[in-house]
Amino acid sequence: MARIVTVFGASSARPGSPAYEEALRLGRLLAEAGFAVCNGGYGGTMEATARGARQAGGHTIGVTNAVFDPSPANRYIADERKAPDFFERLRRLLSLGQAYICLPGSVGTLTEFSLTWTLLQTGALAPRPLICVGAPWRAVLDAYRAHLPVRPKDLALITLVDTVEEAVSAVQDFPRCRSGR
Repeated sequence: MARIVTVFGASSARPGSPAYEEALRLGRLLAEAGFAVCNGGYGGTMEATARGARQAGGHTIGVTNAVFDPSPANRYIADERKAPDFFERLRRLLSLGQAYICLPGSVGTLTEFSLTWTLLQTGALAPRPLICVGAPWRAVLDAYRAHLPVRPKDLALITLVDTVEEAVSAVQDFPRCRSGR
């Protein structure tokens, strides 16, 4: 099995929108770099990253949620893994990923980001990349810095980038994500 990158993002992005096209490019770039793409399996940027990866010959994993039945996984998911509830879905998304990329999203994406960050910060997850793409994440982290007692070493667990190309490079630069490791 290829190394796996779990991607979080907006379910509301539609084909042709800038968010969808960026996610499509991310999926393609990850597959071309030899990574499998894992995500929540439904629409929006989940569909886009899976679509980009599949079009580039990559493997895709969608962790869907029985709570949403009978909603099927998007057609670009090769390997659907249905979780019984939200908590198990989050656990599986995190356990599958050797790296995490957060695209702009909404409350669900913020939840996924926050849980991932907490598990890295507490050591419950072994060190691995947590990469946030775009200006919305800069604003979120600026709000944390301004209003919450977040330590610099905790902020250092997050890599902020402007583009999906930089996100893929950041994953490739992490020793445990390189080929053969």
